[in-house]
Amino acid sequence: MTRAADLGHLQHEHWQSTYRAHPGMYGDQPSEPAQHAAGLFTTGGAILELGAGHGRDSLHFARCGFTVHAMDFSSDGLAQLRSRAREGGVSGRITTTAHDVRTPIPLRDGSVDGVFAHMLLCMALSTAEIHALVAEIHRVLRPGGALVYTARHTGDAHYGAGVAHGDDIYEHGGFAVHFFDRDLVDSLALGWSAPDVHAFEEGGLPRRLWRITQTKPR
Repeated sequence: MTRAADLGHLQHEHWQSTYRAHPGMYGDQPSEPAQHAAGLFTTGGAILELGAGHGRDSLHFARCGFTVHAMDFSSDGLAQLRSRAREGGVSGRITTTAHDVRTPIPLRDGSVDGVFAHMLLCMALSTAEIHALVAEIHRVLRPGGALVYTARHTGDAHYGAGVAHGDDIYEHGGFAVHFFDRDLVDSLALGWSAPDVHAFEEGGLPRRLWRITQTKPR
């Protein structure tokens, strides 16, 4: 079993090399969860995207009129995001920060109107680290602001297969995933509105995910 700190380092290197080898690997079209979130977030508000990667969803939010702070621990992915933002004429709406979500989010309390994280919370994070991250998201969100996140769940075909790292984390093809069960989803919503949980599928296999929406009380 790989220690958490070692796994985090290995995942950072894996994502960096993957973005170098496959620039724009997820294409230019926004994800379905990002399209949902854009319709839910306050029009013209400030959005934080965690795990922005090369930016297909951050660019969508910017084109929809939002101000976007895009964070990812891959500087290579964020460089691709900035290049695409310049090409698309929306660089004035996007700020990027290389950041590891195992550390506090470098934003002020109540400084964003919405937070979006597509498959970031279900990366190689322990249950304790996920809870700490959601507490940080709660801190930077204004009252009434929404968190929209997605996570692969225990009904996914890869759950229980591949390299086991403990804490429901399994590694396939170099990518480590923390598979969520419903108890984890519900525990992450304590102190928030009741979570709205929507099941959907994406990509090969296909990947089976939940899209979760929860709101910080006013």
